Amino acid sequence: MRAALELAPVEARLEVFDLEGIPPFNQDLEEEPPKAVREFKAKIRAADAILIATPEYNYSVPGVLKNAIDWASRPFGDNVFEDKPGAVMSASGGMLGGARAQYHLRQVLVALNVHLLNRPEVMVASADEKINADGRVVDEKTRQKIRKLIEALAAWTERLKEQK
Repeated sequence: MRAALELAPVEARLEVFDLEGIPPFNQDLEEEPPKAVREFKAKIRAADAILIATPEYNYSVPGVLKNAIDWASRPFGDNVFEDKPGAVMSASGGMLGGARAQYHLRQVLVALNVHLLNRPEVMVASADEKINADGRVVDEKTRQKIRKLIEALAAWTERLKEQK
């Protein structure tokens, strides 16, 4: 995500939302969610598009990400992802670069009616060799892929706005 912030086109403004502090989903509280959830939902609602960066754990998305998505899409009728343009990128230390996590995430986002960008795909394999200890992407090919994804998401967002 840091690379996306660095590489975004001038006309695009990216804001990162840290999922820290979002409690486990509790359907009993969905009508009056905790403050951290209300803030998260407000950020998504105000955004023109969403970009999700995820690692892969045990062939899927981290539980904290799925939990946050569940909060943001509930209660029924208050899905803040509804009709949003979106893109996904992933990374892992393995050879597939988080592909399995990304495919699971895409299934969830399709169910929430996010209009996902299909290409370019960013799946950073062997992330430990391409991202340094400070979290900076040091591999130039990976940086270019991320730049192209952000540019494509900006164009996709404008295209979908024009269709409304």
